[in-house]
Amino acid sequence: MNHNAQRDQGRVWGVTVQRTVVAMAMVTALGGCAWFGSGSAPKPMDLGPNVVNLPVRQAWTVRIPAIKDANVRAQVQGQDVIVAAADGTVVSINASNGRESWRGQAGKALQTGVGADGRHAAVVTTGNELVVLEGGNKLWSKPLSTSVFTAPLVAGGRIFVLAADRSVSAFDAQNGAHLWTQRREGEPLVLRQQGVLMPYGNTLLAGLSGRLVALNPDDGRVEWEAPLASPRGTNDVERLVDLVGPASRVGNAVCARAFQAAVGCVDANVGRTAWSQTAKGAVGIAADAEYVFGTESNGILQAWNLADGTKRWSVDRFQHRKLSAPLVLGRAVVMADETGLVHLVSKQDGSHLNRLNTDGTGVAAAPVVAADTLVVVTRGGGIYGFRPD
Repeated sequence: MNHNAQRDQGRVWGVTVQRTVVAMAMVTALGGCAWFGSGSAPKPMDLGPNVVNLPVRQAWTVRIPAIKDANVRAQVQGQDVIVAAADGTVVSINASNGRESWRGQAGKALQTGVGADGRHAAVVTTGNELVVLEGGNKLWSKPLSTSVFTAPLVAGGRIFVLAADRSVSAFDAQNGAHLWTQRREGEPLVLRQQGVLMPYGNTLLAGLSGRLVALNPDDGRVEWEAPLASPRGTNDVERLVDLVGPASRVGNAVCARAFQAAVGCVDANVGRTAWSQTAKGAVGIAADAEYVFGTESNGILQAWNLADGTKRWSVDRFQHRKLSAPLVLGRAVVMADETGLVHLVSKQDGSHLNRLNTDGTGVAAAPVVAADTLVVVTRGGGIYGFRPD
């Protein structure tokens, strides 16, 4: 989606906004820290009646096979939203009308969400196979030497892959030819969830061990790296600080979360950390020209000042609801929870605007916006389009 399109969608939802969304399971390599928790959990607070301050209607819904893993993202390309189901089904939906643009099949169960540009879509299977589709048809596939939990990035005629061994590789999008691999030593554990892999101008940005690293997309050469958090603690789990997606870009500021450690922003023009604040969250963040928004692991929604990281406000009424990463949409911040409720709050102070229902199976990915439509994907395979009423 281009910058002007983002600004136009903000006007439809209430104000002019500028943002870039890129797109969640919280399981370590040990397989023992599920995002949805285990055993008895504290009871969420009663939300009370839904007083509608921002009228929104459901415009359409589409069904795809179930999304069993929360390690998913919805990819926006122009007016289309592309989503991959657990069984390998990949669907592109026109958000303006809810109709399928195309539907394809990777052929195997998937381990990542989908990355796409206007032509190619890429996923990685549970068998560590990179699969690329074109117009819904399988174009090529290639075995990988290690697991991948981050959706591939498709940009500039290439497929970029961030692997669990903290290597980044590039492949030719048309024929799968291997172009380069950049390897980075790091902590022994990695997160089994979406990391940070995104473009910035002619630079490739990747989250590696708590650092945002800029790579030359032509040869993989490291151009700069900026720390958002440093490993601490006495054991491998405590020292785990991988960056988690989605990250957010506003102008030259790229903001991201380091798992259970910090939220911060980097000046990507010079490769310098602008600020970093302690934060205990496990999913990505969102930002606009004023604020950075994040949902903490206990369900508190926090807003920081984009310029310097000063805390602006927080709300605690969503505690223990296991919130998704947020989305900034017009005058609203949107996030969803494990019950499938979608919450809209004011970006100025966190006050309630509206609450939307889905199918009750829980939301599988951070909400996204395309064609003036808020798109929400559930674990049960429901894809919902909402618009201002």
